[in-house]
Amino acid sequence: MSHTPRYIFITGGVVSSLGKGLASAALGALLQARGYSVRLRKLDPYLNVDPGTMSPYQHGEVYVTDDGAETDLDLGHYERFTGVSATQADNITTGRIYSDIIAKERRGDYLGATVQVIPHVTNEIKDFVKSPALGEDGEPVDFVLCEVGGTVGDIEGLPFFEALRQLGQELPRGQTCFLHVTLLPYIAVAGEMKTKPTQHSVKELRSIGIQPDILLCRSEREIPDGERRKIARFCNVRESAVIQGLDASSIYAVPLAYHDEGLDSEVLAHFGIDDAPEADLAKWEQIDDTLRNPDGEVKIAVVGKYTVLPDAYKSITEALVHGGIANDVKVRIRWVEAEDFETKDPETVLKGANGILVPGGFGERGSEGKIKAVRYAREKDIPYFGICLGMQMAVVEAARNMAQIDSASSSEFGEDGENVVGLMTEWTKGNERLERTKDTDLGGTMRLGAYTAKLAPNSLVAREYGATEISERHRHRYEVNIDYRDRLEEAGLRFSGLSPDGVLPEIVELPTDEHPWFVGVQFHPELKSRPFAPHPLFTGFVGAAVEQSRLV
Repeated sequence: MSHTPRYIFITGGVVSSLGKGLASAALGALLQARGYSVRLRKLDPYLNVDPGTMSPYQHGEVYVTDDGAETDLDLGHYERFTGVSATQADNITTGRIYSDIIAKERRGDYLGATVQVIPHVTNEIKDFVKSPALGEDGEPVDFVLCEVGGTVGDIEGLPFFEALRQLGQELPRGQTCFLHVTLLPYIAVAGEMKTKPTQHSVKELRSIGIQPDILLCRSEREIPDGERRKIARFCNVRESAVIQGLDASSIYAVPLAYHDEGLDSEVLAHFGIDDAPEADLAKWEQIDDTLRNPDGEVKIAVVGKYTVLPDAYKSITEALVHGGIANDVKVRIRWVEAEDFETKDPETVLKGANGILVPGGFGERGSEGKIKAVRYAREKDIPYFGICLGMQMAVVEAARNMAQIDSASSSEFGEDGENVVGLMTEWTKGNERLERTKDTDLGGTMRLGAYTAKLAPNSLVAREYGATEISERHRHRYEVNIDYRDRLEEAGLRFSGLSPDGVLPEIVELPTDEHPWFVGVQFHPELKSRPFAPHPLFTGFVGAAVEQSRLV
């Protein structure tokens, strides 16, 4: 087929949290299964330049790309399902658009014109959508899937819908498809499925000039044929274009479910593609079978500060699932609030856990609880995995209880005590030297994106990776102070991974003859884990938890 990309625009209606991101990722995976190349993009209508400064309670996790973009968590779904690494060019927000437009206006780029939503804002959105979309091989992709955040009718989303409406007219006929994700609620008291919310959502979309081509209707129950015909009639779509979206046993069963409902076939039919290869879904079937029929179970305690909202740790959740797939076990996650340990004995909460993971986070709240969790894992020989702040807390715990630096702490929590963790003031990215101070703006100023680390030969992490040089994604402002390396290594904590210049500690571990599996990493390995390529550290951590479970 032609390498002029075809565009699929995914919008949502009725309510949020219907799974537009998963639907987009699943459709991308289905098109790949038919031999096509894809790239997925996300348009977010909020006024933040990026989600980097947003609370996890507001937005969930921040997903970081190799090139250092702080993006929406849906880009994590895109990467996990398609294996295509996202970039800065795959996520845009209203804030970023307005920031760019105002900068252009101040420079005089508009030559005295009145700057308006139409055409200036909509043109920026269209330029983003149409920017070169290349695959992993550097070639133009066959399909570009663009998801619009929020729901139709949101005021902040109107410029995005208008831009997509214009693209529907400006791109060659047959190059665009509008997929609308909506809700079919079941009213138990009445014993009926209601189509009116979907009808009103489509009516709202049509009122701004967009006629959806395909409806993906999320529902708890099978859609009766009569209701399907009714939706098609009142929403002006073909009956075959009313696709049922039932809840699945896991997110990795969604591509199979949507294929069975005919989603990919309907998309290809809309584009007039009648010679597409049959979908090769063998790898998805294997993943689904492994998840449905595990050979055992392990319990992992995740000790964090945002545990009331699991989306704050979405990539960690999925990476643990991937580690379970690699070990053919089900991973049962126990969410533990770090602050609880400040008043409780860790034994009462962590007893029975086969592994303990302390994830990243910011701020002092819960830090002492995390340190207690680290000590419990170290002294009880329970596999421990510390990520970002979880590594820093492991270093603080080792400094206090192994190296007898009683006042060890982090400057993130104040200047009192001996700060074995401190603010990063300079580092190298490529050929550029970056500098920061405590007064630097918070947005976009952390050590972000992929950086190389050198691993010590014969270390636990070198064994897990099968390599002594790695590249991992980072998102942090504080770093373990290398000046404490000798004292900590004398006490038994090994610095097994460093930046290439040997200045920035990247990984610490305990020797395997002293602890079965104890690793802290400054980076975020969960961001590069895939169901078909589980991250080696999560594979090793879950594997160690499996071994621990056999000892209980």
